[in-house]
Amino acid sequence: MRRSDRKWFLTRVKRTIYGYKMIEEGDRVAVGLSGGKDSAALLYILSLFRRHAPFDFDLHGIFVNLGWPVDIKPLQAMANKFDVPLHVEETVIARVVFERRREKNPCALCANMRRGALHRAALELGCNKVALGHHLDDAVQTFMINLIYTGFMGTFKPKTYLDRTGLFLIRPLIQLPESTLTALSRRETFPLIKNPCPISGQTTRREMAELFAELVSRYPDLREKWRSALLNSCFWQQQK
Repeated sequence: MRRSDRKWFLTRVKRTIYGYKMIEEGDRVAVGLSGGKDSAALLYILSLFRRHAPFDFDLHGIFVNLGWPVDIKPLQAMANKFDVPLHVEETVIARVVFERRREKNPCALCANMRRGALHRAALELGCNKVALGHHLDDAVQTFMINLIYTGFMGTFKPKTYLDRTGLFLIRPLIQLPESTLTALSRRETFPLIKNPCPISGQTTRREMAELFAELVSRYPDLREKWRSALLNSCFWQQQK
């Protein structure tokens, strides 16, 4: 990715933010940070957007520590670079999932507990919105998982209101392909934290990622066609 490409991905993100009214004047946005490239790219892109937005809003980074030993110094340095305060939410999720419950399929429980910890931290910080780093490939893979494993046609939405917490969940990168975030991460040398989960890379999502990559290799324009289909469907209807 060349520096001249910056306008392209920023333009698409801006259209997503404005089209779904994701961020507005006075918002306090909690950015969920996992230590991976996607959430690092999200923090970077939102810091760029904040610099040029025609209104003021706050950004707060939140890292949910599952309980494994993790060096967060690189993550703190990145947050400082982008002038975003970082909050570390300490939990014992790893112990609950892998030692107490010993789940055979631990991903769902882990995801639910991480989500709850993230939302609690966001509320404690006074945030009204939570931003996640899900991209276009994530949306397509989720659609495929739902269709193949449950017979349900659907994927997550760009913006969702969580009535239990009063928070809005937003996904500003949902129209960007994963390859853009990978290239951005390499160019900007984001500090990444290795995922310590013992089943990392052995999930259903990984299976769908491989299947989708195979389909794209056969039909190179499939990713963009899928994006257009979602934009024109009830799943990604924009607010009026």
